[in-house]
Amino acid sequence: MSSTEDEQLADLKDWWARNGKPLVTGGLLALVIVFGWQAYHKYQSNQSQGASVLYQQLLETTLTPDGKPDAARVADLAGKLNSEFGGSAYAQYGSLFVAKVAVDSGKLDDAATELKAIVDKPANPALGEIARQRLAQVLGAQNKAEDGLKLLDGDADKAFLATREELKGDLLVQLGRTDDANKAYQKAKAALSDEAAVGGLQIKLDDLAKGDA
Repeated sequence: MSSTEDEQLADLKDWWARNGKPLVTGGLLALVIVFGWQAYHKYQSNQSQGASVLYQQLLETTLTPDGKPDAARVADLAGKLNSEFGGSAYAQYGSLFVAKVAVDSGKLDDAATELKAIVDKPANPALGEIARQRLAQVLGAQNKAEDGLKLLDGDADKAFLATREELKGDLLVQLGRTDDANKAYQKAKAALSDEAAVGGLQIKLDDLAKGDA
């Protein structure tokens, strides 16, 4: 891995540690914009100008004034990234876009396919973990919570621990395993700062304590 790639990976892990929870709960677009745009500028310094141009077009297509991107156009641009720069971080950012649009359109099978391809062969560990968590969430929406939990087995990098454990808790609640869910939520809370631990996660813990989950 080059020094530039190392820097991007470190940036991504740091940003996820601070902002990961909103991404798992639906704001994946923010991740793609922030890091895709950073990657766009860094890519200008090497030979892969084509990928940066395609990615810029993907951003412009997705960031529509009405918030409703052209799904076919998004898929077309992401497909070009995959065919011309397959396996690169750019191509996988494109796949995250396609998966997000698919989820918003209720096409969970299509989203799962896009995400699984990243999980199976990620361009870097951070992208792999983000796709893994997103796929687990999609599986939960497909009433496949057990499969989602299997994806989240094992250790996670510290930067991703809180979001992974909170997602585990959500899936365990879905399965009716409230004691295990409480443990997962507590692990998620312990991995966050006191300030970050309040809010939605605390509400989930309170609901479990009341038996309302």
